This record gives sequence, structure tokens and C-alpha cells, in this order.
Amino acid sequence: MQIHHLSENNSVLNHFLGQIRDVNVHKDSMRFRRNIERIGEIMAYEMSKELHYKPVAIQTPLGIKNTTAIKDQLVLCSILRAGLPLHLGFLNYFDEAENGFISAYRHHPNNDDYFDILVEYQAVADFNNKYLLLVDPMLATGQSIVAVFNKLMEKGNPAAVHIAVVIAAPEGIAYLEQQLPDHCHLWVAAIDDQLNEHDYIVPGLGDAGDLAYGSKL
Repeated sequence: MQIHHLSENNSVLNHFLGQIRDVNVHKDSMRFRRNIERIGEIMAYEMSKELHYKPVAIQTPLGIKNTTAIKDQLVLCSILRAGLPLHLGFLNYFDEAENGFISAYRHHPNNDDYFDILVEYQAVADFNNKYLLLVDPMLATGQSIVAVFNKLMEKGNPAAVHIAVVIAAPEGIAYLEQQLPDHCHLWVAAIDDQLNEHDYIVPGLGDAGDLAYGSKL
């Protein structure tokens, strides 16, 4: 698996990453969502450098300009519900992409720290021979992304798979490297220190879904 770590070099990305972590900013859900969306836009721009392009001739008021346009067909798929603001950021840049949504969550059958991943709702465009972009803000254990990836692969065979996460734990990255094909790309805005005893990312930012949309039952 090819890993692209975007915050290794200073840019405005680090500014937005700092804000989504800040407990003083967490009180403003709209600002949190907007910052995740802006991070998605930056990640989409960086990812666009790996796509294929075709020549196009554009008619301007004064003549013809030869330039390029994205050649690849894209399907953008987010994991509900936390993935929605990140999805919107990518869609702002890849506005011709088809879309997909899939749910995955931690299920604690014994009401303790043990959990498995349940993948339920799915509404995904046909991604056969297209570029599948799978987005989710947090990569903790990696089990959710792997479960979603395996479920999606039952429906088709993409030309390429790009996974985008905002914050990742080293344990989750290692799990994806073990479980996913070598040709997959992982795009990470920031890599944090570790998981805690409850498998949450440290220092992380908390629950991205709750911060964006409020606490769930």
C-alpha cells in the first residue's frame, strides 16, 4: 500500500488540523464541519496529482486554449456519518464524481471494550473500472475501513482505490497494510501517536461524528 502523509510539510493544512483538535473550537459544530470540508479540499487537490489527464481545447472569447482535464472516472464513497463533511470537501473539487454512501459502526455485543464492525446501509454507484475514492475522517484500528472495503469489493472491481483519512493511528495504518492490496493508496492528513486502551486515537480529536452532528444515542 502506498502511503501519502500530507502534513509532513508545513501548509495551511496544519492550520485546519489544529483547529479541529482544539477543545475550544469543538463547541462550534459548524466550524468543525467546515474545517473538515476544507481539509477534504486540500486532500482532493493533492490526490488530483495522481490522476490521469486528457488534452482538451477550450474556446475562449478570443481564441482556443489547449489544456487538460481529468480523464479518470471517479466514484466518491464516504462512511456514514462522520465521513459526510470530508465527502463534501472532495466533491467540491471532483464535482463530476459519482457518489456512494455506506454505514459502518462499532458494535459492542457484550457492553465492554470488545467490538466488531457492522456494515449495513449501502448506496453506491457502479465503480467497475473506475477510481474508487473511500473517505473517512478517522483511521483508528482500521477495522471499519477494511470491513467496508471488503463489502464494496463484492460489488465490483475498481481500476484503482484511494483511501483518504484526516487522522490516523500507526496501528490502523499497519492493519491496512496487512489487509488491503498493495496497489491501494492511503492519503493521511496527520499520523498521531497511538491508540489508547479503548482503541481511540491519541492525541486525536474525540468523536468526529459527534463533533460534526451532535451526540448520538
